[in-house]
Amino acid sequence: MKKRILAFLTVCFIALSFDFTAYASVYVSAESAVLMCANSGEVLFSRNADKKLSMASTTKIMTSLLALEAAKPEAEITVSEEMVSVEGTSMGLLPGDRVSLRELVYGMLLQSGNDAANTVAYVISGSPEQFAKLMNERAKQIGMKNSCFVTPSGLDEENHYSTAYDMALLACESLKNPEFASICSQKSARLTYGNPPYARTLTNHNKLLWKYGDSIGIKTGFTKKSGRCLVSAAERDGVTLVAVTLNAPDDWNDHIAMFEYGFSKLRGVYLGCDLSRLKLKIAGGVKSGIPVELAGHPGWISGESCRVRLLIKPMVYAPVKKGDIVGTAVFLAADGDFIAETAVIASEDVERKRAEVIRNETPKEGVFSDFIRKIKDFFGFSEVK
Repeated sequence: MKKRILAFLTVCFIALSFDFTAYASVYVSAESAVLMCANSGEVLFSRNADKKLSMASTTKIMTSLLALEAAKPEAEITVSEEMVSVEGTSMGLLPGDRVSLRELVYGMLLQSGNDAANTVAYVISGSPEQFAKLMNERAKQIGMKNSCFVTPSGLDEENHYSTAYDMALLACESLKNPEFASICSQKSARLTYGNPPYARTLTNHNKLLWKYGDSIGIKTGFTKKSGRCLVSAAERDGVTLVAVTLNAPDDWNDHIAMFEYGFSKLRGVYLGCDLSRLKLKIAGGVKSGIPVELAGHPGWISGESCRVRLLIKPMVYAPVKKGDIVGTAVFLAADGDFIAETAVIASEDVERKRAEVIRNETPKEGVFSDFIRKIKDFFGFSEVK
């Protein structure tokens, strides 16, 4: 009996030890969380990543992206009472105010204005209901397979939900928009709008911009139903990480812990290849060949394997100038996916041979030609002209 008890305790100890090791890398308070490398899309850490949960005002990431992708984000709008008839946080819009789509994005990403999100929906699609269709279409394009948008602001609705993984995909897509990336990274902004317009300061709710030096923004969120939600990004040494937590009582520390874990695993490197043994053949030049080099070195993530495919001309004609493009280096991931490419260029100048030099260069006689000439000289033969 004692042996059976001992065996049972041993099994329990092994199981508990294995579970602890699996989650020892990062501890988070969140119900759902994801840490993703924005450079490659690799998931570095996850917890209930595909669990469908409401995401509060992080919804405004999608609304802001669509506003900036609109034809004229600088176009001025006159706010109607219908547009600002919405509860919750506000950027202070009143009926009759004049404001641009771009300023509404500031109002959403910094001040988390529900009035700004609602106004964007009416301006772009005519109503929040029609705008929700646009949000869901864009979500499909991004690859957000477990998300459904109902409101532009993130106010609680039964069928308004996403997942930590999907929100990480949205954040990575949004950061590709330079204007979005610039706005969400600002601690505060001085804007002028209203009727008549007057200057006012909006302060970003994302405290990570102050608490974590590598933070580059994105968006906070909170409702009683959703709890504290946060989508954030950080950048260090060429590596960009995106962290998402849904329903996280200690979200600031959750994100810092995930970022520190991610940066300990990845570092930025610059891709290259050794071309020192490669000589480019030159026809009609004062040199028969010259070295080549890469025009640039694309960024990549250390630890991930990649290979390079060189596409270089077999020969070029002189003259050649240093920096002339003579080929391409294509970098591919281990699975064959394209990473980046850069030009292969000549490392030196090569001048064309002068014409008189070429004329004066007579080919050496072969052995047989020399033998015939000697026979002609012995017998006194001469060419008939």
